[in-house]
Amino acid sequence: MKRKHAYLLLCLAGTILFFNQLFVNRISAFFGTDVFVSAAVVFVFVSFERVHLGNKWWLPVVAVLVVGVSLGLPLLLYLREGGTESAITAAS
Repeated sequence: MKRKHAYLLLCLAGTILFFNQLFVNRISAFFGTDVFVSAAVVFVFVSFERVHLGNKWWLPVVAVLVVGVSLGLPLLLYLREGGTESAITAAS
């Protein structure tokens, strides 16, 4: 077996173990589902706000994937407010 294939197999094993542990009981299943739904909401929100975010639209997506919703959503709102403030200033 090549090293590359071993790494891919370990990725798969880690993912399976993660999901097995995540859904081991009702409380952890609720937590996991809540996080996944929240992440999906952030992704949809980014797609709707992409025009307002300009070329920084991808930052909240990366933040959700790397850290989680706790970083991605506030970053999205921050970037959105920055665009809103500059649009209001330009209109004044």
